[in-house]
Amino acid sequence: MPSKRLSVLVLAAGKGTRMRSRTIKLLHPVAGRPMVAWVLDAAKTLGPSRTITVVGYQADRVRAALANSGSTFVLQKEQRGTGHAVLRAARAIGSKPGTLLILNGDLPTLRGTTLRKLVNSHRRRRVALTVLTAELPDATGYGRILRDRAGNVQRIVEHRDASTEQRRVGEINTGVYVADAGKLLRVLRKLKPHNDQGEYYITDAVHQLIAERESIAAVRHSDAAEVLGVNTRQELALASHMLFERHAERLQDSGVTLLDASRTWIDPRTTVGRDTVIYPGVIVEGECKIGANCVIRSGCRIADTKIGAGTEIKDYSIVLGSRIARNATIGPFAHLRPGSILEDGAKVGNFVELKKTRLGRGSKANHLTYLGDATIAEDCNIGAGTITCNYDGTNKFPTVLAKGVFIGSNTQLVAPVKIGAGAYVAAGSTVTRNVPKGALAIGRSKQMNIEGWVARKSKKLKNRKRKS
Repeated sequence: MPSKRLSVLVLAAGKGTRMRSRTIKLLHPVAGRPMVAWVLDAAKTLGPSRTITVVGYQADRVRAALANSGSTFVLQKEQRGTGHAVLRAARAIGSKPGTLLILNGDLPTLRGTTLRKLVNSHRRRRVALTVLTAELPDATGYGRILRDRAGNVQRIVEHRDASTEQRRVGEINTGVYVADAGKLLRVLRKLKPHNDQGEYYITDAVHQLIAERESIAAVRHSDAAEVLGVNTRQELALASHMLFERHAERLQDSGVTLLDASRTWIDPRTTVGRDTVIYPGVIVEGECKIGANCVIRSGCRIADTKIGAGTEIKDYSIVLGSRIARNATIGPFAHLRPGSILEDGAKVGNFVELKKTRLGRGSKANHLTYLGDATIAEDCNIGAGTITCNYDGTNKFPTVLAKGVFIGSNTQLVAPVKIGAGAYVAAGSTVTRNVPKGALAIGRSKQMNIEGWVARKSKKLKNRKRKS
């Protein structure tokens, strides 16, 4: 009976030169996350006893990106092929018998269900190794699967080594393997590199297993796009598109309206409540949680934010790292920076910016306002053109408004400052001291009307022109 012990090995050591980038290929983002993170997520759905990631080029950056993945890391200092990478991980794999699933880190669109079917097929057949394959109309560049008349795998031949007849074969090696860990490691230890680079590969082990009359299976996957690696910027964009499209379909199936899913980009980690309507051109990044019955209009960008039910975010607003309660209204053209909090029914209007500010229940800042490091209680009204002057060039200071405060238009609140409950601040004021409860604060110069000034000025100008 085959062992139920499953180890997962993710190969993440190579640079990926075709990306033309200073950054290792596997850290390039796909649908908002490093592509290798999606591979680890797919593997995690199998509940493996251990996950091992082989790192090499920019190893520290890869470890940092996957710090919360639960993976053990093994360093392949010299990248001498996939076979060498597996041997580097031998100690981490351990000596107990079991099943080893080997994945390339450049397969972000790989589904957990596909891996489960592959592992189950391998165990059911009780073979030494199973390779996942796919059929392509144009297999240029890929290793070909060669079978005998009975359908058994005879050989995996690389494109550069294939004959003209072999290149007509459309079945390719995806680089995903399930193996009896003990048998694979045994033959890998026997191998000697047969090339100038001193490299050896898992495919070499496959050929050695066939030579030893071990059984090799190949499972052909019907969705080739899912199991193809990302090697170029074009393929990077296609992988992101596929993941966004899948998530859009899940959201629609759960009762979310996407008016044009092809022009809406919602991070697969984001959840959206039923009967929410999302317009075209919306970008949602990170682990957002959007409640039911919300409306998010065109051109909005939302990241790492929680949005309560019934909230409307109007066109071209940016909401980052914020918490929005129920039935709030934001925008158009509003900007909520990280740390902003809107309580139930709060309103932030056009060209209003918030930074680390709490806007209380039912409070509103409808026009042309900056509120930074402010705590604003319920039922306050912030007039157009209000500014919290929270920075003195060295330190940030808070502004606190109690319940029911009314701030007139074009007001500067010079922090630190507190405005008492029910107080009024007259339009055009510069407030530098605390305002008591129920008081009216006026902080502006006294108006003077100079009678006849315009006529006298006009006369002077005419006289100058005559003299000149």
